[in-house]
Amino acid sequence: MKKLILLILLTTGIIISGTLQPLEAQTPTDAEMMGKGQICIAALYMHDTWNEYWEGTLKRDNQNVGTLTRQTVMPMFSLGLIKGLNVIVALPWVKTEASGGQVAGADGIQDFGIWIKATALDKTIGAGRLTLHGVAGFSTPASNYLSDYAPFSLGFGCTEGSLRSILQYQIGTGPYLRAQAGYHLRGHSTIERDYYYTTQGYYTDKVNMPNAITYGAVLGTKLFNKNLKIEVAYDGLNSLGGHDIRRQEVGFPSNKMIFTRIGAGLQYFFPNIKGLGILANGNYILTGRNVGQSTALTGGITYQFGIWK
Repeated sequence: MKKLILLILLTTGIIISGTLQPLEAQTPTDAEMMGKGQICIAALYMHDTWNEYWEGTLKRDNQNVGTLTRQTVMPMFSLGLIKGLNVIVALPWVKTEASGGQVAGADGIQDFGIWIKATALDKTIGAGRLTLHGVAGFSTPASNYLSDYAPFSLGFGCTEGSLRSILQYQIGTGPYLRAQAGYHLRGHSTIERDYYYTTQGYYTDKVNMPNAITYGAVLGTKLFNKNLKIEVAYDGLNSLGGHDIRRQEVGFPSNKMIFTRIGAGLQYFFPNIKGLGILANGNYILTGRNVGQSTALTGGITYQFGIWK
């Protein structure tokens, strides 16, 4: 593992933005859409720690690592280009460090990410509203960080394209149920050596990264004239290939990674301060393979305003 839990976010509810009239949230995995000409800027902070990880299917600790801490600061924005078409952009800064051992952590800019989100279906059915969205994403390393530095690496060091579908049914302006699934197509990662061994030896500095699928379900509701949103979530990731960490060795970028995760969060928009919102959420890895059993807490602030009508 030790390539730490996927950042691109996957997944995973750490990219947040808002809309106006009324204010709502938006991520690459939810069913919210910003209005035309509306932009939201956000600043998010995530604190992620683990002291146990899965070496293949064996769960263990490692005194040479102790507790691994990963901190992420993410500036981002989302913009409504036209009705039913949004763009989301993020550029995280990451710092890693461990409480044990003698190896120093790393810090720096991670991956530039951009997502295009479009509405494919918006229909009233019974007492509720059914929506279907498609999301196309792209990310690539924004700095020359070392990907072969488990468990301290800032990211996978590869270019990635993704496609995601999101289906949601909401009753009025209150409770809703959402499901989403995505496919992640990854390029190679370049490491700073010309030979490596996984299940066999390779005389190259290029590592072919396994593709992956992500999935999730969310149960949530909006309260107080939609100024407060509360959600509980279950999601996961499954690499379509790769290999296990060998006994007593560190992780590698192309390890086979699997995890399931639970989480909860809330977002609040101040009714007397137009455009201003705050958010907080947390998640915990339930099961895994070649990943750390991490607990992650995220907080942030968002501000949204109109650029054009």
